[in-house]
Amino acid sequence: MDDTAKYLIHADIATDGVVERSDVVGAIFGQTEGLLGNDLDLRDLQQSSKVGRIDVEIESRDGQSYGRATIASSLDRVETAILAAALETITRVGPCRSRVAVTRIEDVRAAKRREVVDRAKELLATSFDESVLSSDEILTEVRESVRVEDITDYEGFPAGPRVADSDAILVVEGRADVLTLLGHGIKNAVAVEGTNVPEEVADLTRDRTVTVFLDGDRGGDLILRELSQVGDVDYVARAPAGQSVEDLDRRAVTEALRKKVSFDDATPVGEAATDGSARPAPAPSSRGSGSAAVVERPDDETATMETATDEPSVEEAADPTAERTDRRSPDESADPSTEETADATTGDTGEEPEEATTLAAHVQAVIGAGSGTARLLDTDWSVLEAVDADGAFDAVSAADEVPAAVVIDDAVTQRLLDLAAQRGVGRVVGRERSQYTKRPTAVRVNTAAELLGDS
Repeated sequence: MDDTAKYLIHADIATDGVVERSDVVGAIFGQTEGLLGNDLDLRDLQQSSKVGRIDVEIESRDGQSYGRATIASSLDRVETAILAAALETITRVGPCRSRVAVTRIEDVRAAKRREVVDRAKELLATSFDESVLSSDEILTEVRESVRVEDITDYEGFPAGPRVADSDAILVVEGRADVLTLLGHGIKNAVAVEGTNVPEEVADLTRDRTVTVFLDGDRGGDLILRELSQVGDVDYVARAPAGQSVEDLDRRAVTEALRKKVSFDDATPVGEAATDGSARPAPAPSSRGSGSAAVVERPDDETATMETATDEPSVEEAADPTAERTDRRSPDESADPSTEETADATTGDTGEEPEEATTLAAHVQAVIGAGSGTARLLDTDWSVLEAVDADGAFDAVSAADEVPAAVVIDDAVTQRLLDLAAQRGVGRVVGRERSQYTKRPTAVRVNTAAELLGDS
């Protein structure tokens, strides 16, 4: 019905009491019945699909009700106007006095015509392609389409047609990179399709002059590091930082390849490490001497270290206690008796002194002594694990037994608090509280001052 409606009757309704939608609909049918004769009876008109359903929105406030009614009509203009006028004869809705006022009769076809005109204007402005290619542009477009069609595969991986017989090859990340290079006339590129370098491509690099052409992001760093371990790389070219090879135009591709460097001189494109030192260069290729050990850092960054007999081991380099910051004041640090007292209280981070059998004792040993550590405690206040304060988050996250409490010589951060709530840790005690945007109610948070003061 609504699809063929020509008019919409809009009416406002107000009552002196609280009524519902069904009361309004019943009043419209009941109080117009027989008013206009059989030809314009509202029920008959609905059954013959000349009038659509009656849409009513009603709301009540301060003991009165207000709303709107909309009726779709496919009658002619005169009949629709008569039907609209009949609505204004309604004086009661349910048990309440009411007032009905027709606000307007909308011509649906006129509204549709306005929509057609507006859309036609939009199409006229945006949908006609008035650009005309020049002769050079036509030639370039056709040449590039032919080059794109030349894409083949090497051992199941996307490649240009010259990879199999060329003395020099380019190794890129994905199929889109190969297509881009083909569009610029470079036909000796092969894709590794991800950070896991396939054995077929690794074997190919051992008897060719190899240039690795990678995106300017961390993914490119990972591919370069793996290639250094499983293949042979001669040169490294990178897209500008933050850009991908597939997004480069001809000039940018040419510039990047012109600036390629030998593998030994290549460095990752990532930013400097957080301590201000430069990030480590990729491990040397199999042509060089020495091997490389890969260490996963907590922030998911991968550091590559040379292994040598005169260098610290990986375990020593990752030991959080090796460079612990002394949180005590200079006077306390200089006083041997103070150090002896602290050592007797805290001990090594892996051991628990016998006298720390209460939560307050742990707080004194960890925070009061400025140990720079954290302890995960069970319900009997026994130590489940003792770690450096910076490793508290990872320790709570990986703990097999959920700790009942965490004591940390550091601020209780939002990140640690969220993890505690997620894992079911009941209490966290820290040196101080951070600013929280959302504080979980299931975790009790105290500072050392509060707890030791209470004790």
